[in-house]
Amino acid sequence: METKPTRIAVIYATAQGSTRDIAEFIAADLTERGATVELSDFEHAPDLSRFDGVILGSAVHNRDFLPAAAAYIRAHRDELRRSDVWMFSVGLGPALRGPIGRRIGATVPKKIAALCKTVCPWDFRPFAGHYERINVSLQARLLYRLMGGGRYGDLRNWHAIRTWSTMIAQSLGLPSANAATVHP
Repeated sequence: METKPTRIAVIYATAQGSTRDIAEFIAADLTERGATVELSDFEHAPDLSRFDGVILGSAVHNRDFLPAAAAYIRAHRDELRRSDVWMFSVGLGPALRGPIGRRIGATVPKKIAALCKTVCPWDFRPFAGHYERINVSLQARLLYRLMGGGRYGDLRNWHAIRTWSTMIAQSLGLPSANAATVHP
């Protein structure tokens, strides 16, 4: 008897593309493991009743999810509470170093913690994104440096993202990946 593949929705809100890249990476990894994955932004999110698991991700601005992500989570709270849900954020926090930066980076912002509490995900994971110096105000650059920001560019930790995706796959009973998913 053949079993149906595990169906997973990966839904994201991105501001500059880092969150989309991470969502695509997770979707590709879970697809390699035999899951049927549907990837979409929050504006085009599919009907949640068709999925065995849901992964929600958003960029972080002003210590909160982007408005489209926050509104979606609030509007679909009951459906999400009945699903296996994992959530991730993409921002500068995980890239901060130094005593102040590590403390700030390890703290889940109150607005994001409240969204997590609303849907009770199996796990919430913050990831660093891509941060360029161009078009960033002097004040924002100084604040970044004071909080322990060491460099600009691609700050994403693809190994940590892959490890988290593997944990989700194991939770859903998916087999091990045949080959390592390559980050963009």
